[in-house]
Amino acid sequence: MGFTRAQLESFRDRSVPDLVPEHPRIVFVGINPGLWTAATGVHFAYPGNRFYPALVAAGILPRLPTIRDDGLDASDRRMLLDVGIGISNIVPRATARADELTRDELRAGAARLETDAARWRPRVVAIVGLTAYRQGFGRPRAVTGLQRQTIAEAELWVVPNPSGLNAHDTVATLATAYAAPARAAGVIA
Repeated sequence: MGFTRAQLESFRDRSVPDLVPEHPRIVFVGINPGLWTAATGVHFAYPGNRFYPALVAAGILPRLPTIRDDGLDASDRRMLLDVGIGISNIVPRATARADELTRDELRAGAARLETDAARWRPRVVAIVGLTAYRQGFGRPRAVTGLQRQTIAEAELWVVPNPSGLNAHDTVATLATAYAAPARAAGVIA
């Protein structure tokens, strides 16, 4: 994969469709699409993002999907959907960095997510990013893990962000964090 900075900038403010099976077990909800995600149409597409390696290390996915400039091939899409994984974002607008989002955008996205979760009816919703959860959901003291609140009758979890900017987490610690809600959703034993 390769994009110039100018090419990536051309994807600013675009949205990426949710990837959600008809009956998801778990929906991982990122903060918002990055420019690589908007360019490829694949959530968590930035080279070096640890989301997919963590899912493989946790036993949630059998192998890494191949992310190409034009997206995922049909077999990789099917692998994600067949496992029962959905992927969405709190805010649909693509930016270079999550700190470009406003609190109002995060709050509006959290409200929209409630409606989406009611339609999807997953067992678990896992918000991928503690700060975004705190701001969007108005829970300034929240910690990662299972939350007391639910979202549209689904268990609500907060897990660490897999971005390389979250340097204190590794693929192994992310895998542990992602395995817990996946177990609760029945994706892994």
